[in-house]
Amino acid sequence: MSNIHSPIPGIFYRRSSPEEDPFVEVGTNVNPDTVIGLVEVMKSFHKVLAEVSGKVISIEVEDEGMVRAGDILMKVEP
Repeated sequence: MSNIHSPIPGIFYRRSSPEEDPFVEVGTNVNPDTVIGLVEVMKSFHKVLAEVSGKVISIEVEDEGMVRAGDILMKVEP
């Protein structure tokens, strides 16, 4: 199992806007270039890439939850 970590501290968003579907859900297959969410820091949004290949088996952070650098965002099964 691989973990996807937050690269920076901020607010984690699972979707690009409240009207949009989440970038990924449990069961979604991802590859290293898959955007899994956004982290907002001082009104600037940073894409978070999966950086691994596999299937998302758990999402560890709620939408709009605060994260620190290194926090586990999602768990992926290769």
